[in-house]
Amino acid sequence: MQPPSSSASLGPSDVTARRDLWFRQISQRVRANLFMKSIGTTAYFCVFFFAYFYLMRHPNSAVTVMPVTAVDEFIAFQPFALIPYLSLWIYVCLPAAIILKRRELIGYGWWLAGLCVAGLACFYFWPTAVLLPTEEWRKHASFSMLQGVDAAANACPSMHVAVAVFSTCWLGYILRDLGAPSSLRVANWLWFVAIAYSTMAIKQHVFIDVIAGLVLGLAFALPSLRFRRR
Repeated sequence: MQPPSSSASLGPSDVTARRDLWFRQISQRVRANLFMKSIGTTAYFCVFFFAYFYLMRHPNSAVTVMPVTAVDEFIAFQPFALIPYLSLWIYVCLPAAIILKRRELIGYGWWLAGLCVAGLACFYFWPTAVLLPTEEWRKHASFSMLQGVDAAANACPSMHVAVAVFSTCWLGYILRDLGAPSSLRVANWLWFVAIAYSTMAIKQHVFIDVIAGLVLGLAFALPSLRFRRR
């Protein structure tokens, strides 16, 4: 019989060596094309949010209020879910940060841009919104600020979920290439689940928005990764 390949069969020095190698690879990748990554990420956020807030404040037609499902009624308002909700803006930066090659980074950017354009097109041709839990939000100053900045328009599909699942797929693929610990790859998907759940737990989105966002994100993530493999 062959010895098991898991880290449990390795000595302490072997485990330490693997961990050090993995950290060195991450450090090298983060430093690669750092200026391009910094400028590109900032430009993406600025352009996307300009278009996003413009469509939110100037809908092209009558706004459709998204229906509430049994899932939405089951999930109670949970203020602590604001933490994973806001963590998206850290999470979406991670895949680009650890992409090594310039060509791959550019390809990633184009696919992400396509995802954002598709989502904005949905908001332009079909403006949507959700009804906010006004009484619950009034009890928390942070939610009052969120309502002023990101009112619950541009609801379907949830771009929070779409961009999160796109990032999850790419991050998971890169971590696998690096030979990262399986626990880290599991944590990657748990982070996505927390973000997706948080959109409903703070009542910024309803279940239909989340499913639509998931479909939109996968529609760009899966072909982009097939293209990456080629």
